[in-house]
Amino acid sequence: MNPFHSSALLLPTGLPAVAADGLFEHRGTLTVTDDFSVLDDPQEQQMFTEYLQRSPARESVLVVQGMYCAACADAVESALQRLPGVQSAQVHAATRRLVLQWDSSLARLSDLARVLGQRGYRLLPMPQASALSERLRETRQALWRLFVAGFCMMQVMMYAWPAYVTAPGEIAPDIQQLLRWASWVISLPVVFFASGPFFANAWRDLKHRRVGMDTPVSIGILVTFLVSSAATFDPAGPWGAEVWFDSLTMFVFFLLGGRYLEHQARDRTAGALDALMNRLPPMCDRQAADGGFESVSLRRLQVGDVVRVRAAQAFPADGDLLDPRALVDEALLTGESHPVTRQQGQAVVAGSFNLGGPVRVRVARLGRDTRFAQIVQLMEKASTEKPRLAVLADRVATPFLMLVLLAAALAGMYWWQIDHTKALAVAVAVLIVTCPCALSLATPAAMLTSAGVLARRGVLVRRLQAFETLAQVNAVVFDKTGTLTHERLTLTRLCVRDGVDRAQALSLAGALAEGSLHPVSRALARVANDELITLAPLAGHCERAGHGMEALRPNGSWVRLGSGAFCGAPVQVADGDAPAVHLADAQGWIASFYLQEGVRADAAEAIAALRAMGVQTWLLSGDRAAAAQQVGLIVGVDHVIAGASPEKKLAEVAALQARGMKVAMVGDGLNDGPVLARADTSFALGHAAPLAQAQSDYTVQSGHVMDVVRTLLQARATLRTVRQNLGWAVGYNLVCVPLALAGAMPPWLAGGGMAVSSLLVIGNALRLARV
Repeated sequence: MNPFHSSALLLPTGLPAVAADGLFEHRGTLTVTDDFSVLDDPQEQQMFTEYLQRSPARESVLVVQGMYCAACADAVESALQRLPGVQSAQVHAATRRLVLQWDSSLARLSDLARVLGQRGYRLLPMPQASALSERLRETRQALWRLFVAGFCMMQVMMYAWPAYVTAPGEIAPDIQQLLRWASWVISLPVVFFASGPFFANAWRDLKHRRVGMDTPVSIGILVTFLVSSAATFDPAGPWGAEVWFDSLTMFVFFLLGGRYLEHQARDRTAGALDALMNRLPPMCDRQAADGGFESVSLRRLQVGDVVRVRAAQAFPADGDLLDPRALVDEALLTGESHPVTRQQGQAVVAGSFNLGGPVRVRVARLGRDTRFAQIVQLMEKASTEKPRLAVLADRVATPFLMLVLLAAALAGMYWWQIDHTKALAVAVAVLIVTCPCALSLATPAAMLTSAGVLARRGVLVRRLQAFETLAQVNAVVFDKTGTLTHERLTLTRLCVRDGVDRAQALSLAGALAEGSLHPVSRALARVANDELITLAPLAGHCERAGHGMEALRPNGSWVRLGSGAFCGAPVQVADGDAPAVHLADAQGWIASFYLQEGVRADAAEAIAALRAMGVQTWLLSGDRAAAAQQVGLIVGVDHVIAGASPEKKLAEVAALQARGMKVAMVGDGLNDGPVLARADTSFALGHAAPLAQAQSDYTVQSGHVMDVVRTLLQARATLRTVRQNLGWAVGYNLVCVPLALAGAMPPWLAGGGMAVSSLLVIGNALRLARV
């Protein structure tokens, strides 16, 4: 229930947008139409829809405009879930994002948008909803309503002031009546313009037999205005003793002021994520056949196109640099805080910024094939997830509002018997002061702020609920290879069986390693490529987690690359101190590759920081005891467990959990998916694993172990802030509601208290940006 809602929709030129009332803009022209087909355009759907494995299932991420609170989110979900073809609909009240799973053979997005439009909500794709001009339009509307309410409030207070400073009878009746008429006239813009969205939202909810946040507010405004009007028109009547135009205009001003500031704060909270997810330019310069450049939409680009990227502009796609060099900011994609220099022929990635002069890039990958698209998908899912505490608050919101209406009615009846002149003021104060808004925003506001902060540091959050879990962690378990040690390994020695030479061994190993992203596999593939080895023809690649790779030769016999036990390596080559990987076939052991790995520079510092925070640390490795103990000694972990198979890793983590420990697992996200999923929460270091396949709650793209410590500190601060917000929201209602019931809180003060309540919750959440 957005108090700043308007039927106008303004978006940047070239970005079509669909609203529930049928408005859409294309190429700078605003058109009124009942055609929602733009949402059904497959080319447009690529920007906000994912094709799920169970065809024809789809998952779309959209924004619902016209909603403000948890009751609105419930209304949208209920409306959609009753429609044929809709498998699930989940709305996040704080960000207004809708995650919709639907069957394209049974439903169309245009039909769903039309149904929501009949209920007063507007459905927009993510890129259009976060456009700058749309944000500015909402801000302008909010400021106009706030200005009208504030200006009229000051005028009404000027006319009401004599009644506060004079004794009864000092003002002549005709002058008093004139002041009342003046207050009534000036209150009209406040009621019919500034308060318009409150009434519209309340009427929309009542038509669908729901109680929303604006229902008690609207009742309070309407009753106050009608009773004050009756006193103005009939001074001798039952309501003629007093008017409340000053209280009316004041609490409308406070409500709008609080919601405007809250809207700005929410924009910063969710906008931090939006800014990261929408950094690609809507248009780019593509080289034409004559060598010139033409401005085209990103959706018109094709692989092989040459584009010009201007200074301070984001690269629109993955590609190869054609100019001698470029200075690039890849902080979001790699976690690297310092700009990097790319040379001619090197790859640049979509979403990174060109910090130098204009450069040319040949497009290699577009859209969902880029790593930036994977990051956007992950962040969208995180921002639409409802944490456990937020779900609980949403469930409480609607019953709470019903109790508010009942309490206001009972309070009015009770005070009518004692002093009927105060009955109205008490009932209105109860309606206004009780606010579940702060309760609904307490959890998501804090978690979204932290998610945005971490994203800017190169740490991607998959689940907001993971903040609550991570804050309670007292044990961190590290994998070794690619986690505490560097991903890049070097081949130092090669042993082969009789009749096999180096080239033959590397030919088989390189062919097997092609199918894996493990650091060992990538090291062997790199060696084979550097030595110009022709890879053996293998098929049917299969990666066995924690063991190695297996494939088939053309004759059907198998060949393996992996651990000594997996490959049946002889004891004399399998039990060396150096890290090694082995090659074998049906005839037995073929070769052993010895590699050298270095410990990450910040690993020891991170372990020391965790221990200082009271967190125990484990090194859990499938490597030999000597290699694991050596790394454990260098970094200073509390416990080392070596020679662990995937099954043993799961058992060890389960054993720690059985002892009552909250366990965070840190791995590379490649071959440790099961144990990452088994831990209470998990991290994947580096960016070797596809984000869509990673099982971790957090992805640390920089590969810095200290980022795990920083994320833990952020999680603890986040949970502390959530508890503060919930405590404030509950305490505010426990204190203010009895005061309103006792007649100790006038309506204008109730309006101010409601506004301040929500504002404090958002402001407290924004402090997390400084952790």
